[in-house]
Amino acid sequence: MTDATPPDDGQNPTTPEEPETAGFVEYGIDDKPPRKQAILLGVQHYLTMIGASVAIPLGLAGAMGMFEAAPEQVGRLIGTFFVVSGIATLAQTTLGNRYPIVQGGTFSMLAPGLAIIGVLAQQGADWQTMLVELQGAVIVAGVVEMVIGYSGLMGKLKRYVGPVVIAPVIALIGLSLFNVPQIANPNFGDPGTGQNWWLLGLTMLSIIACSQYLDRRHRAFKLFPVLLGILFAWTVAAVLSVTGVFAAGSVSYVSLGSVTSAPLVQPIYPFQWGLPQFTPGFVVGMFAGMLASVIESFGDYHSVARIAGRGAPNSHRINDGIGMEGVGNVFAGIMGTGNGCTSYTENVGAIAITGVASRYVVQIGAAVMILVGYFGPAGQLFATIPSPIIGGLYMVMFGQIAAVGLSQLKYVNLDANRNVFIVGFALFAGLAVPEYMSQLGQGMDVGGSTALQQGLAAVPVLGSVLGTDVVATTLFVMGGTGMVVGGIVAFVLDNTVPGTREERGLAAWAALTEDDNEYVSSLDRIRGRGGDRPSAPSDD
Repeated sequence: MTDATPPDDGQNPTTPEEPETAGFVEYGIDDKPPRKQAILLGVQHYLTMIGASVAIPLGLAGAMGMFEAAPEQVGRLIGTFFVVSGIATLAQTTLGNRYPIVQGGTFSMLAPGLAIIGVLAQQGADWQTMLVELQGAVIVAGVVEMVIGYSGLMGKLKRYVGPVVIAPVIALIGLSLFNVPQIANPNFGDPGTGQNWWLLGLTMLSIIACSQYLDRRHRAFKLFPVLLGILFAWTVAAVLSVTGVFAAGSVSYVSLGSVTSAPLVQPIYPFQWGLPQFTPGFVVGMFAGMLASVIESFGDYHSVARIAGRGAPNSHRINDGIGMEGVGNVFAGIMGTGNGCTSYTENVGAIAITGVASRYVVQIGAAVMILVGYFGPAGQLFATIPSPIIGGLYMVMFGQIAAVGLSQLKYVNLDANRNVFIVGFALFAGLAVPEYMSQLGQGMDVGGSTALQQGLAAVPVLGSVLGTDVVATTLFVMGGTGMVVGGIVAFVLDNTVPGTREERGLAAWAALTEDDNEYVSSLDRIRGRGGDRPSAPSDD
């Protein structure tokens, strides 16, 4: 018996050969839809992550006081996120792992970013000082991530990571987002207006109707369920806003006037806010957020491969993907987003819903995003999408992501108690520990990170070490990220609790992991080894 050939004894899952493309995938990774159709599909991909692309800069701007001190610069900050997202996506899909994954801002780095802003606010710093401090921390974190990727560290860990680890990590990417403010916070964006549940429901039902019921009626419903669902709900909201049903300031209001008043061109360029500053304490906090995004991206790579019907990514593809995300972080720091750059889970969910896994489509969408970032009215038009519509979109996508994660368990023996225990415990820990972290500091005059640091400092013997800024900040950020907690729990247990390779699904995965010759790195393609030179977006 070999590791690559698990036995079929009725107790262990068989490993049928995977098709080149999953049955529901309309366009595979290497497919090129017609150009006009590809443009619409690319815009659809970016619509799925517009919530994060707008929510992260709005969150930073609010914390830094930009709405009061420099309201005219908020749109420029949002545009910077769009430009960085587009360029980083083109880099990842051509020079990186070449998966159809959108790159953009990360919530994993938002938490340490807000902590840094809080410290600087206590010191009386202005918003520009806060941004250049964030830039420095993000740049250093990006350099470290480049080392992690291009040194091969993540690829070496792959041999210890199987379906029992990946399944809860991917599932928690979706499950841990059930309480994002666009869904769970009735006062998100406009305090006191309340959540518009019928608009959220209209969006959700429209996407479900297009993707699950009407997809057999016309191909447009199968290819564009997200675009059609959002467009329909936005049109309804816009009409009700113009007719006065939705008042200005309502959470559902569509401000069409903001589109016409937006500047025609946004001046976005490197170091636009000033030269970055490097403060060691702030760098450590951002480093913890970067580690969380690395684990999330590791799960996203496997999720995309699973949805697209491809074998699990090999170590070389993983290394290049993580390394290129590090490059994206450095670029985000140079451009001044105040945040990092990572793979978008929302984009993975869009592939699962639409069946469009084309790299070409994502590249066209990336080009559109760059233009949107520089063209003020276009970026502002995206920003007019009300948060209940974004919430309805998230309701559909995040559940799909969780299901994709659990589907990895088909490779393991679920009759083995060790597997059931590890997966269940990892899922529960990944939901419970972040909830605990979110409650720290409530009723106190300090934030959650400070409250944790004070508690750790009181630990006998080890308090002097655990209570340091470095340790406390790292534990707080990682403990507040569900996929990190679940991934660490599953990784430790799966590699220490006794179990055969067949039980753990490692043998089945070894048979499905892509061969080394299926992926040629960008450096080898440039050198002409094993493949052609990296293609331009329109050539691949």
